[in-house]
Amino acid sequence: MESKHLWQLISFYLSTTLALLRHLVLHILTLNQSPFIIKFMDLILSVYFRLCNLIPCAVDLDDQTTIHFWVTNHRRFDRPSLVMIHGYGGNPLWQFVYQVGPLSRRFNLYIPDLLFFGKSHSKSPFRSEFFQAKCLSDGLKRIGVDRFSVYAISYGGFVAYRMAEIRPDAVEKVAIVSSGLSFTDEQRDQQLRTIGRHPSEILVPKKPDDLRLLVNLSTFKQSTLKWVPDFLLRQFITLMYDHCRKEKIELADYLVKKKADPNLHVLTQALG
Repeated sequence: MESKHLWQLISFYLSTTLALLRHLVLHILTLNQSPFIIKFMDLILSVYFRLCNLIPCAVDLDDQTTIHFWVTNHRRFDRPSLVMIHGYGGNPLWQFVYQVGPLSRRFNLYIPDLLFFGKSHSKSPFRSEFFQAKCLSDGLKRIGVDRFSVYAISYGGFVAYRMAEIRPDAVEKVAIVSSGLSFTDEQRDQQLRTIGRHPSEILVPKKPDDLRLLVNLSTFKQSTLKWVPDFLLRQFITLMYDHCRKEKIELADYLVKKKADPNLHVLTQALG
């Protein structure tokens, strides 16, 4: 009789333990399918930006378009203003994490989310870098930034160039890094043939290997994401690229289809 009760007790504990393990495994799998970890890292980065004396700010340009900025809290008028414009590799929290600390000690910083990235959005059908540049310029005006320099990378370089072109009175200096502004049509076509993929498939990745290819093409050290698990890369893609995916692809398609300008306007600002 005692052995029967003992077996029942053991069976109860085993079934309870297995049920708890099953629930735990399902919970972990659910976390892997949602961008929980990347959202947490995004939160940590936003806390770091705040520690660098930056605060979030949303500017409604009209009833269609809103631009989100990270801006210096309590700007100092003895410091120059610097606008930092990101590219396709996520939002500015991820792209400028290494630069924002040192630069925040020497500049009043204004770091926008480009339209359809982060928290900036628009109902407008326009997808050109001119429209992006005008919206950023108008947003800066609204928050009282009349004179500034611009640092931009990748796609942000196209936007920065147009800002300097249409606002020579406002833009003091320009530094554009890793951007294809001066590509000829032949150079662009050759690069696309070498890659063997449509640019939007790389710039707006769907799969972990697409994201790895984007990073490998953008950085000197090509093994940057080699050891990052696929489930983390999928979470990053979900958070950074699935939001406004259609609009992001349209931005890339606009640049690819546009003919190269052999007579680019020469900027009067000092270039870095």
